[in-house]
Amino acid sequence: MKKSILNLFVVAAVAFTGVSCEKFLTVEPIDKMSADTYFQNELELELYCNGLIQSYQPTADGLGYSDSWSDLFCSKTSSDYYRPGIWNSEKQGSWAVSNWRNIRRANILLTNMSRAQKNVSEETYNHYQGVARFWRAYFYYAKVQTFGDVPWIDHPLDVEDEVLYAGRDDREYVMHMVLEDLNFACQNLSGDSKYNGVINKWIALAFKSRVCLYEGTFRKYHSVNPSTNAAWNGQYESANDFLTECVNASEELINSGNFSLHADYYDLFHNTNLAASPETIWWSDYDGGELARMHELTWVVNSSTYDQQVSPTKLMMNHYLNADGTPITHEGKVLISEEFEGRDSRLKACVHHPGYMYTKTNGEQLLKNTNTTYTYNFYQNVKFSIEKEENYSKGKNDNDYPILRYGEVLINLAEAKAELNGGNLSKDDWDKTVGALRARAGVTNIYPDGAWDCGWLKAYYGNLSNVLTEIRRERTVELLGEGLREMDLYRWKLGNLIVDRQTNNQGWLGVYVPESARAGMEFNGATYTFEGEPKPGLGYNVTGSTADQNHSFSPEGFLTYNYKLEWSDKRYVRPIPQGVLNVNPNIKQNHGW
Repeated sequence: MKKSILNLFVVAAVAFTGVSCEKFLTVEPIDKMSADTYFQNELELELYCNGLIQSYQPTADGLGYSDSWSDLFCSKTSSDYYRPGIWNSEKQGSWAVSNWRNIRRANILLTNMSRAQKNVSEETYNHYQGVARFWRAYFYYAKVQTFGDVPWIDHPLDVEDEVLYAGRDDREYVMHMVLEDLNFACQNLSGDSKYNGVINKWIALAFKSRVCLYEGTFRKYHSVNPSTNAAWNGQYESANDFLTECVNASEELINSGNFSLHADYYDLFHNTNLAASPETIWWSDYDGGELARMHELTWVVNSSTYDQQVSPTKLMMNHYLNADGTPITHEGKVLISEEFEGRDSRLKACVHHPGYMYTKTNGEQLLKNTNTTYTYNFYQNVKFSIEKEENYSKGKNDNDYPILRYGEVLINLAEAKAELNGGNLSKDDWDKTVGALRARAGVTNIYPDGAWDCGWLKAYYGNLSNVLTEIRRERTVELLGEGLREMDLYRWKLGNLIVDRQTNNQGWLGVYVPESARAGMEFNGATYTFEGEPKPGLGYNVTGSTADQNHSFSPEGFLTYNYKLEWSDKRYVRPIPQGVLNVNPNIKQNHGW
């Protein structure tokens, strides 16, 4: 096995924490237990693996914020990563000891669990080995998304390790090893109900579906490795190999018959018992009772002072089809009071709309108004938001969060098959995937044959086939706000859309307000005014918004929150932190940084 590993822990300790190399490398991951004597039986393997999931299972707050920095959401200042003149290797993190300890912990289990082999069945032993390899693949996938080329580490390092001062491994090798780990996990993890709620076969298959779709399409749409700006070397799996693996994993999970779509899309994201949902593969459990484990996804979309005041954009609104299965023809030039009529039901499930109610602290139910101090373009996100007044000022969500779900696997399968088949998908495959998702949303299922036409969407995504264009639409509206959009744009080589936003980098488009409505626009029982001409150097007064200086109207009449961003293709991978480069000269900076 190839082993080219950088001075990972020396760099992290010296450049970031000041902890000595020897001290860090001798720390054991289990409190008051030695890795030399642990891992003797099934209970000890189980406890260690439970510790991994407790430490590293994704949270609602972590995933729910992730789409904030995409083309579909407006925010107060965006991410520093996209703000002009800010990001560089000095500002970049994610290479400290804590960022690599997760891989070390997976390797500790893989290295030491052989002590239990004679005490457990082969099936049990392979299951826990599969858990460890799943986590290693999980952590490395995130590393590759962030930095591209990274060191592949397959054992716990110590101070005598000869590879401490080496460079990074090529991305293609690292992803080859990630695929090996995932294949082992999928083949050996148990799918028995005994392992519900922890890492199991179905989680591994769903995650493999996601990873292989990402890497396959990334290789297809990027002609070079962004870390080096050199052509892919082709020594390991090709783009089509990864796409085929995505199809295989997706079909195995689907054909198991263990999962199906949750009947109510809105309920899926406001549900306090996702364990009982037929769509849930992996979820983060929250409980407002004895455990008091809660998240903040209501607070962040209902506060003018907390977080980034993230809100949906007109571009996002325009993605949703009419309920009869046809694209909109009004281009969004319709009052918000009429915009939701006859549309895909997922639009109302995700965006504050006419008739939307909330519950006051005293139990009274009222129409919810739009507060323009935290909806800079007038639309408000409601996916995951629990509409209780008491939740608007603190983190008090107890609804569960789906980490991996059946709906994603369906759309993964559709995209991978279409990419493998020259942009086409059989009518049967379409009906089983995209068609099933649209049926749940109450949208008439129309197969996008040669007569289909949605010109703006095809132009937006790069003049793909009708099928691939519609698959991207479906992925957008089905998985909105679930933390995948930014990386979807990266793999499609469309990161520039985060900046362009159909305004040529002027800002985010919002609600349509024709001149006739600017003196008083009615919505949900309230009147909103956009007073007269904008003041020089400022903007329109949008009912007292603190961000008014950034507002204007586009020539078409869309309220625009003006905020310039910055993009270049070097941003498909982040820079290696300067502290790492200073300590280890064999580490090379990513291209362009």
